[in-house]
Amino acid sequence: MTPDAPTPARSIRVSAAVILDAAERLLLVRKAGTTAFMQPGGKPEPGETPAQTLSRELEEELGLVVPPSDLRSLGEFSAAAANEPGFVVVADVFGADIGTQTPVVAAEIEELRWVSRADAATLEVAPLAREHFLPG
Repeated sequence: MTPDAPTPARSIRVSAAVILDAAERLLLVRKAGTTAFMQPGGKPEPGETPAQTLSRELEEELGLVVPPSDLRSLGEFSAAAANEPGFVVVADVFGADIGTQTPVVAAEIEELRWVSRADAATLEVAPLAREHFLPG
């Protein structure tokens, strides 16, 4: 590597959900001790597939039961990590239909909000959600 070459960003692998309500607002959460709102999800446990990771995280963090087979892959997306400077988050993102379930704050989640693009103007929103998934 030459001295002028940029240092490659370190990456964090996660699974993340796109959950929309009837008004097309995106469900975002804020973890305890952080300021940015982000999509629900998290890091994999050893041996988990991305869909299994997200299914587990949704139940642990929000009390939502969504089997891995019910998640719809939206692809892999990258953005600057909201809470870890110098890192890039690489996310396997899935659409999740929660039906009539109501998300509730649990585990390390301190707050949840249904957010429109207009609402996001007054919130600190993680780059992944802001750049790729907030409703237009």
